[in-house]
Amino acid sequence: MDIDFYKLPSPCYIVDERLLKKNLEILDSVQKRTGCKILLALKGFSMHSVFPLIGKYLAGVTSSSLFEARLGYEKMGKEVHIFAPAYIKEDFDQIMDYCDHIVFNSFNQWNEYKDKIKNYKSKKIECGIRINPEYSEIETPIYNPCYKNSRLGVTLANFRPDELDGIDGLHFHTMCEQNSDTLERTIKVVDEKFGQYIKNMKWLNMGGGHHITRDDYDIETLIKCIMYFKNKYSVDIYLEPGEAVALNTGYLVSTVLDIVDNGMKIAILDASAACHMPDVLEMPYRPNIINSGKPGEYKYTYRLGGNTCLAGDIIGDYSFREPLKPGDRLVFCDMAHYTMVKNNMFNGINLPAIATYNDEEDIKIIRQFDYKDYCSRLS
Repeated sequence: MDIDFYKLPSPCYIVDERLLKKNLEILDSVQKRTGCKILLALKGFSMHSVFPLIGKYLAGVTSSSLFEARLGYEKMGKEVHIFAPAYIKEDFDQIMDYCDHIVFNSFNQWNEYKDKIKNYKSKKIECGIRINPEYSEIETPIYNPCYKNSRLGVTLANFRPDELDGIDGLHFHTMCEQNSDTLERTIKVVDEKFGQYIKNMKWLNMGGGHHITRDDYDIETLIKCIMYFKNKYSVDIYLEPGEAVALNTGYLVSTVLDIVDNGMKIAILDASAACHMPDVLEMPYRPNIINSGKPGEYKYTYRLGGNTCLAGDIIGDYSFREPLKPGDRLVFCDMAHYTMVKNNMFNGINLPAIATYNDEEDIKIIRQFDYKDYCSRLS
């Protein structure tokens, strides 16, 4: 590791642009081999200072709100897609200004807005319906869009083929951090249930959750899945990964503030699970730290906690070769995605700075936050 983490403010997110470029090259190879289009899902990674780099490789962005759509339009300037469970009437004129594809969660929503879209003169907006194949292998309920009574997507029983006039494509999203064998099983269900409608579409959007840049990901099976629909139905294919774009490209640099003892050694950090890496508590999961081990693996074991008053602001238990002391830097791995987009200022805890690293510029501080950012969010 050639990044000097002690040169950074703490806490700080830092994205290694060399690793980001490596991921983008993998994604672009899929585009080139299949003719599909890959979009950055802004819900996973919205660090717009690197959008110029991402835009060299990907077709555009997909958004979940007016603000995300505007960000993609203004900061990347390529294709902008949007899906939301329901659209806010006051936002919709702006959504049309920014978006090239609008996907609807229900036929009710489509019927509410279709005349407005048809009468929009500035450009042709393509429209889609999100389908729910009622099949997903996601084991964490909060991330499963196909669980029983899900609000996301139209099931086959509720599909209205007589209301498809003006619909250009169908969209499904059923995966989360999964390999292409899951996709292979999923598309069989999608084809069985909705193939009769896909054949009349211009495009099929296969959503996100594809862990394409993971070391063990089976790209050949992904290629086969994409080409299956392209060859069978002559449709264009879109993929919307968020995590796969930024996977293993970023770090969260933190500092040990104090060591306390209550049945075990507990290190209090200036980084917080609750504020700076909320998925640690939400999933939950245990992030890796450079030069650390599992509890008991090395001589010195600590529980790591954040600096909020939340009793459960605990990152996990780790062991180290040497004892920790105040001032030590701990570097959490894989902290680019679902961190900056989900962090918060609970307790008035400041947000981590944002930085990048590349061979030409070395460390570059993009943004630091202060009291004004906290105060401006409140009233």
